[in-house]
Amino acid sequence: MPGLYQHSRHYTMEQALAMVPSVQLWLDEIEKLSQAQEGCRAWRDAMFEQGHDLGGARVEGQVKNLGRLLHLLDEFQSREILIRNIARGWVDFPSIMGGREVLLCWEKGQEGILHWREVEDGRQVRKGA
Repeated sequence: MPGLYQHSRHYTMEQALAMVPSVQLWLDEIEKLSQAQEGCRAWRDAMFEQGHDLGGARVEGQVKNLGRLLHLLDEFQSREILIRNIARGWVDFPSIMGGREVLLCWEKGQEGILHWREVEDGRQVRKGA
């Protein structure tokens, strides 16, 4: 029923499971890049407080990290994989179950997809897959 769904892309369980290894790698890289950004941010803020001009390799590295982070986030957005909590690695894959639009729920480190939920429900209303 096109037009009745919130998402234009829907995954079968098999398609979502096939995406999990890529999603895991992307989340791992996002975590590492975010940690690097935090270190750069602390350094940059200290430099600003001391009145230093900024530039050079460190700032260039921070800009490259930001570019890579944006690229990784686009990997999710272009596939309509929803990031629910980036720190915990919670993602949802839109799916159709019994004619209803649902979200297949996966958490970083999980073996398989263990839960699903209605699109309108909060995370606390997950059901067993």
